[in-house]
Amino acid sequence: MSDTATADLRKRIDTIEGGYELFLSYAAKGQRGDPQTGGELRRCIEEMDSALDGLGAFLSSLVRARKLEPLAPYDAFFEVIDGDAERACKALRLVLAQPGISSQVIDNLNGSIHLRAVLTDLFLIDEILRPRASEAIPAAALADRKAPPPDATSKS
Repeated sequence: MSDTATADLRKRIDTIEGGYELFLSYAAKGQRGDPQTGGELRRCIEEMDSALDGLGAFLSSLVRARKLEPLAPYDAFFEVIDGDAERACKALRLVLAQPGISSQVIDNLNGSIHLRAVLTDLFLIDEILRPRASEAIPAAALADRKAPPPDATSKS
């Protein structure tokens, strides 16, 4: 995965996760939904919507760039991500359409299975697309045997 693609993925995930965390904070404030307030919240929702847009296609291009195989399981999961992202966007857009956004509305949005599903989808795929930690583990350790101490093979 290129540095740019990795940075783009990280930005999308950070935007969505950061929005979720802002929602937690906003929900705790007890706001009544005054139309004059909520500018930061609205910007955050718009940024989340943008980060979710085309997420499956974006991830598909990353997998293809890394030449990960087999493609079928990735593509099938990206269809799930697309569906979850689409439903989360619809919820975000419904909230944006309101003249005032109360803390209770945001609390309910945060509790939405659609938003939570896309977050957990992203956590799963992010972990899978990271360079595998197992690549640095000696084969003996993977076979449940102790690897020799680092200095056992060197002659000092």
